[in-house]
Amino acid sequence: MTVAKKVHLKSILKHLILDPDGFTPEHAADGLHSIMRGEASDAQIGGFLTALRLRGMDKDPQMIASLATEVYKHALRPTLETSEKNREQFGMVVDIVGTGGDGWNTFNISTTSSLVAAAAGLQVAKHGSRASSSNCGSADLLESLGCDLGIISPSDVAELLSEHCFCFLFSSTFHPSMRYLAKTRRELGFPTPFNVLGPLTNPVVPDRAVIGVHSKSLGPVMAEALKILGRRNYAVVCGDENLDEISIAGNTHVWHIQEGGEVKNYTIHPNDFGVSTHPLSEAAGSTLEENKATLKRLISNKLEAKDEPIRDFVLINTGFLLYISGLAASMKEGADIARKTLESGKVQDLLEKFAKATQTLREQESEKNSLH
Repeated sequence: MTVAKKVHLKSILKHLILDPDGFTPEHAADGLHSIMRGEASDAQIGGFLTALRLRGMDKDPQMIASLATEVYKHALRPTLETSEKNREQFGMVVDIVGTGGDGWNTFNISTTSSLVAAAAGLQVAKHGSRASSSNCGSADLLESLGCDLGIISPSDVAELLSEHCFCFLFSSTFHPSMRYLAKTRRELGFPTPFNVLGPLTNPVVPDRAVIGVHSKSLGPVMAEALKILGRRNYAVVCGDENLDEISIAGNTHVWHIQEGGEVKNYTIHPNDFGVSTHPLSEAAGSTLEENKATLKRLISNKLEAKDEPIRDFVLINTGFLLYISGLAASMKEGADIARKTLESGKVQDLLEKFAKATQTLREQESEKNSLH
């Protein structure tokens, strides 16, 4: 249990406005602590978020890491090590996620890639939510396919990962204290430091991850924040078009945090995966219903010609996750494994079984409630 701090957001906000040079990451964390305890008014929250943005705090790795640490203190954290079997099995959990906000509205690449990676053998804890800056978010897509995501609690994560190598962690469930920020963030209508916290605050704390950012300038900032948080074997990526995924159209910039903590910066290209390039316009997302239909064709191996760019987009993003996780010796091998996994029908089988498992959890919850 977090010990309550005797600092109110009003005094923190006054410090931020009147003495910005003396405002530290610890002060920012204290302000967020006050918000997440429900102590702050909407006006104070709006002022805090606006001031953080105007003072450039969203470009400060120390500030971002401090805010992420505070978010973790209030999160509901699943325990994976529930038995000797699970201790051995959960030696590595991964995620692939983007910040959103890049304006490209591509198909749900990271969501699809997470399913393919899980079907290929990685244990994927997908942290996400409904759409905020796109037409169709990860939760929207999975729910349309029969997954009951709202029923998944921290106590369910270990078993779902154990049985299916996949689990979805709904941010609103696992970060309930963030609800105090939601209304103000929606009404402000501009990005704040909290827009980059989602990929940093997966409650499972994955061992390895691919994190897409919406601008190349944010890449080194995000990598440094991850380094401060102690993450290793994470890769921050940004397509040359300021895309928060590995681009199918050309080069992607990578900031790869090594085991020793150094950040290796390099570029990758679809050719590295043995995959052809396609214009981003050919991999655009659409409505929820159309994205659902596209995903169904991909995982049932019933592709139409228009689906090939999206399939290749999924192959390179999945392939890179498989590569940095050590399941593939090269990016090309990663894409080859992803292609074979898609064509095998394993992804469709995984999705159907995961959806059924979540529906069973809902039925059990209903039965329990009916007895009281």
